[in-house]
Amino acid sequence: MIEVKVPELAESITEGTISQWLIKVGDKVEKGDNLVELETDKVNIEVSAENDGVIEELLKEPGDNVEVGEIIAYLGNGEGSSSKSSDQDSSGKEEAKKEEKEAPEEAKSNEESKAHATESSEDEKSENERTVASPSARKLARELGVDLNNVETRDPLGRVRPDDVKAHADKANQKEAPKEKKQEAPKQQKPSPEANDGKPVERVKMSRRRQTIAKRLVEVQHTAAMLTTFNEVDMTAIMELRKRRKDKFLEDNDVKLGFMSFFTKAVVGALKKYPRLNAEIQDTDIVLKKFYDIGIAVGAEEGLVVPVVRDADKLSFAGIEQEIGNLAKKARDNKLKLDELQGGSFTITNGGIFGSMLSTPILNAPQVGILGMHKIQWRPMAIDQERMENRPMMYIALSYDHRIVDGGEAVSFLAKIKELLEDPEQLLLEG
Repeated sequence: MIEVKVPELAESITEGTISQWLIKVGDKVEKGDNLVELETDKVNIEVSAENDGVIEELLKEPGDNVEVGEIIAYLGNGEGSSSKSSDQDSSGKEEAKKEEKEAPEEAKSNEESKAHATESSEDEKSENERTVASPSARKLARELGVDLNNVETRDPLGRVRPDDVKAHADKANQKEAPKEKKQEAPKQQKPSPEANDGKPVERVKMSRRRQTIAKRLVEVQHTAAMLTTFNEVDMTAIMELRKRRKDKFLEDNDVKLGFMSFFTKAVVGALKKYPRLNAEIQDTDIVLKKFYDIGIAVGAEEGLVVPVVRDADKLSFAGIEQEIGNLAKKARDNKLKLDELQGGSFTITNGGIFGSMLSTPILNAPQVGILGMHKIQWRPMAIDQERMENRPMMYIALSYDHRIVDGGEAVSFLAKIKELLEDPEQLLLEG
């Protein structure tokens, strides 16, 4: 049989999680056919067959973690294996009969006793294998010394899973514990998550991507000296420009003129003037980036992802809108590639699409700056000492790493973005 192994995923990825099998045991596959979908820290990857054959065995279940190089299935040629084994069995039986006729009576009786012992052990083995269990559950049962026949399962089809084995082992350990410890336990132990006075709860396992997001966000809070500064932008000029040009823009470029292209251009213009916001820290060095790859945060079903618009300074408004639209669609369809998520120099996130008025965005490490956009809200604004007007206003927030970005520089950076947005003509010159 041919071993199906987890291939090299990417330079920084060494493991993944089985998301779903795209085939089942007995299916014929050809070289290049997709076998399984792996969920990694960033994207989902489909593993394809390297040979033609028939799926003989699946060693992993959806939800199991696997490492690069680990065997996850076996692929056979689907013909001749069973007949070959039966031929071997028949030839073995014939040889055994010849030996029995030639051997003395004592040897014959010994062989009979051994045969009976073998049959009984095979009976026990077959009895044990009658319990339907996943490969990972069988492995755990062997490690914990649990008899699968005694394990209760919550699976409607009666399939034993690793959680069932672990629960059975924990229950057995509790029964063997001394009574004194049982009496002391309620005083020392805290209530478990399930102890909710009988109220219904649902336990949902975090996806690998969600776990990675949680881990990295916490790491940023612990490693960066993060600070946030705020400002507000009068969106009147941009909204009037979009109103005048949106139909012509759509006709010429086959894409709508949104707000993200204006903000991306404004960020590029501000980064050119304040380059420390377009940098990262490596040991004791500050790496100033001379390119403008802007990450655009996109909310997907499995969690937030940040695809990157490459060389945003070289793209037109239409080019930026098209690239953002393409990346957002890939994110929603879970089709993003690893190289589309790596290497950004600065990030923009738009909480306004969800109705957020104000927030403090968290840095996307190792970047040292992130701009937060928010909901456009009509508010009365003082034009001068005597006049008031209702204006479409947006709060913007800049979170930055205070280790290399000073407060004055951060405030000036945000003020520059405000200046460029309130005078869109400048974006053609500075963005």
